[in-house]
Amino acid sequence: MKKPLFVSLVLSTTMLALPLTANAQSNWPVFGSKPNNEQGLTVDPARGVLTLAPLLERTTPAVVNISVATTVKAPSNMFGRNQMSDEFMERFFGERGNPFRNDNENNERREEEQDERTMRSAGSGVIINADKGYVLTNFHVIDKADKITITLTDRRTAEADVVGTDPKTDIALLKIDLSSLTDVNLANSDHVKVGDYVIAIGNSFGIGQSVTTGIVSALGRSSAAQDEYQNFIQTDAAINKGNSGGALVNSKGELIGINSRILSRSGGSNGIGFAIPANMISGIMDQLIDYGEVRRGRIGVGIQNITPTLQEAMGLSSRDGALIRQVEEDSPAEKAGLKVGDVIVAFNGLEILDSDDIRNAVGAVERGKQAKITYLRNGKQRTTKIGIEKAPDEEIVREDVENNNDNDNDAEPSSFEAFGGATFMDIPSDAELAGGEKGVVISNIRRGSDAFDAGLRKGDIIRAVNNIDTDNLSKFEALVSKKEGAVFLSVQRGRNRIFIAVR
Repeated sequence: MKKPLFVSLVLSTTMLALPLTANAQSNWPVFGSKPNNEQGLTVDPARGVLTLAPLLERTTPAVVNISVATTVKAPSNMFGRNQMSDEFMERFFGERGNPFRNDNENNERREEEQDERTMRSAGSGVIINADKGYVLTNFHVIDKADKITITLTDRRTAEADVVGTDPKTDIALLKIDLSSLTDVNLANSDHVKVGDYVIAIGNSFGIGQSVTTGIVSALGRSSAAQDEYQNFIQTDAAINKGNSGGALVNSKGELIGINSRILSRSGGSNGIGFAIPANMISGIMDQLIDYGEVRRGRIGVGIQNITPTLQEAMGLSSRDGALIRQVEEDSPAEKAGLKVGDVIVAFNGLEILDSDDIRNAVGAVERGKQAKITYLRNGKQRTTKIGIEKAPDEEIVREDVENNNDNDNDAEPSSFEAFGGATFMDIPSDAELAGGEKGVVISNIRRGSDAFDAGLRKGDIIRAVNNIDTDNLSKFEALVSKKEGAVFLSVQRGRNRIFIAVR
């Protein structure tokens, strides 16, 4: 006997929904059974529907709405205040109709007071310690705030105090004095995988708490901002203005990240949202509680990513790791024995895949402490301890290569041309360069050549070829001529050293 079509459709729909739960649960409740509140997506036996309601009933009270009031200076009129605007208004409206006219000091004071405006904005936050009233949010949500008001899901409100902020990760820690709060557990965000089911909770567009769902779209996202520490979780769960500082939770209701940014031209959700991972937050939060700020450290190296050409030229088995291009004198790195050309592959037990990883890992360690660092040298892995010292505010651990010398006209007389477009010469004796006179300088380079495409620029100083120092042009020519395939060059550009591989 064939099953009715309606029953078949119900069963098919139910089976399609089951994979959404990932590993959050192993035993599914069936119709007529009691719901398991530890699960994410469950069947409500009373209504016979799949639902996230039990999970959200536990989680949403930990997500709060944040209202921020900020006093700003604003012009009192669209024309600005000057003699021309006075004459313009009096010509068309008469002396009495001039709103800029000041009869006495009281009017001047009144006008100055009118120049101040109170701007209000909305965001979200997450309670991470109910007993102490700690609330996490984004730094940009509360930046320059005069008053911060927290509203809970039960409509209670409280004015929040700022415990500490960290603009470099866009994290702020607040504190409120209310009882019977609900907090959320932090997950180990290192265990998050692309495809995990996630839920975004926040105050979208300031209209009140909203819930959206999606999956983890990507991990380890970052932008080109050099003064920030980024390792974003990307999700397609709808995140809009007002969601900043809200929660991104997994199907067990654990916090895996704080929603921070969206990629959008219109300002609305395009399904590309970014969250700061929980593991990055936890270390920052401890320092904010202890010091009110993050006391970052450094090890004194310049680093860069490993390109496919560099991998070939250096004979590396993998592109994983951060390549040391510069070691500062008397730095923790020099004292630990690190050298230019070493590849950092682990730091304090964390795997290092690129320059962002080591930047984030070092930046999370409080200065004055020691860490364990693992690196590759000549194909062999080594591990040692390294001290962490104070990071100057102006220090940038990783610097992007910029085209600062794009003019390829007026080429100087050349002695040797290599890499299909770069002309090299000895360093002039009267040149005062950091690093001395040993090496060769690029006097001219053709746009579109292999050398230019590899990243070499006019004015670059080549200090070494394949980790062999080059004292002058003749030695440089000998080193380059006998090498087959790609070579990697130690290049000085300004005060910085970088590695560039070229065929």
